[in-house]
Amino acid sequence: MQKIININLPLEIFLALREDENKLSSEIKKLIAVKYFKEKRLSLGQAAELAGMSIAEFIQLLSEQNISVFNFDCFEEIKEDVKNA
Repeated sequence: MQKIININLPLEIFLALREDENKLSSEIKKLIAVKYFKEKRLSLGQAAELAGMSIAEFIQLLSEQNISVFNFDCFEEIKEDVKNA
């Protein structure tokens, strides 16, 4: 099941982007997926699905933007647990 969301763009901006509607839609989905993954609002799998990519492709996209797929907050908690054990 999908939910369709419409975005209104000024015509001048749409024309300046020089992208067809499908390409622009794809790029917007990738941007949103990356943003929500960084904010931990979407899991890696959910973000990849939103971006229309495999998990491996999405990881590559993240790496191109210097975004880690690892949760370092969790890593620090684990280190602290080991230290206190």
